[in-house]
Amino acid sequence: MLIIDQPTVERLLPMEQCIPLMSDAFTALARGEVVLPLRPMMRLPRGLGILGMMPASVEAPRALGIKLITVFPTNHGTEFDSHQGAVLLFEPDHGALIAVLDASSITAIRTAAVSGLATQLLANAGASDLCILGSGVQARTHLAAMLLVRPIERVRIWSRSADHAHAFATAAARRHGITVDAMPTAEDAAAGADIICTVTASSEPILRGEWIARGAHVNAVGASTPHARELDTSAVRGATLFVDCRESALNEAGDFLIPKREGAISDSHIRGELGEVLLERIPGRQSPDEITLFKSLGIAVEDVVAAHHIYQRATADGAGTRVTLGGRRDAAS
Repeated sequence: MLIIDQPTVERLLPMEQCIPLMSDAFTALARGEVVLPLRPMMRLPRGLGILGMMPASVEAPRALGIKLITVFPTNHGTEFDSHQGAVLLFEPDHGALIAVLDASSITAIRTAAVSGLATQLLANAGASDLCILGSGVQARTHLAAMLLVRPIERVRIWSRSADHAHAFATAAARRHGITVDAMPTAEDAAAGADIICTVTASSEPILRGEWIARGAHVNAVGASTPHARELDTSAVRGATLFVDCRESALNEAGDFLIPKREGAISDSHIRGELGEVLLERIPGRQSPDEITLFKSLGIAVEDVVAAHHIYQRATADGAGTRVTLGGRRDAAS
């Protein structure tokens, strides 16, 4: 079995490779080539966080795995990532455990890569003004993804911590050689933006519909439970909604479910999944003035396809650490 740590994952899963990988994953999902049950979530005592279990099986590439991850929103601003755990990759013919991979880095990269794919499919071609609400790990990876798929010229960042926003802006401008402005309010950051990425730990809306410009594309990423949302009802109602997985959205996406419970929208408000857009079963953006919204929950097929790619590269490169576990019977016994 191969153990693949965080630095190795980051080296073997660059964003420019992960975006097309996610396209393959969503195409396989839309074709019915993925087994993807709803993820069980175990809530921890005292509201500390969640232990999530995310299994998936994929036909092409043939891969079987599960992500085990803790989600501790209170880790924001500390030395710990909010998402920590491991992806376990199994050999699909005999069920042998073949790799354990760092989940924090896979989650950070593949989540932003999916938003990059959604932006590639749905944003106006000339979209160049980017707003990021949030200043953590996902803000960093989302900026990298957006720069790959659209001609970004200006970035505005907002965080509930002004110090974090300014630190992010300084580091990002230096890293990417672009203008990054820390804004005093979320409204200031979103005003007139072509692309908006919400990547916070907030359970209450931090983006309102009246702030969103005509023709904008929004990636709503941070909230992943039925009772948490980053967008208010008017933002969701006024946009054409796309999701990663319809079943997951109908059960887990507070950004969708709360407006639905209010009676503002129905299930038909979801136009479809990214994979259906990729296969041209449904239309994506239909006019330059349309507001498009991608609600990202993060689904296990993303993790398993990414882990399979990393494992293949690590095996070819001799990367990772090999250990021996049980599971094989001695032929002589």
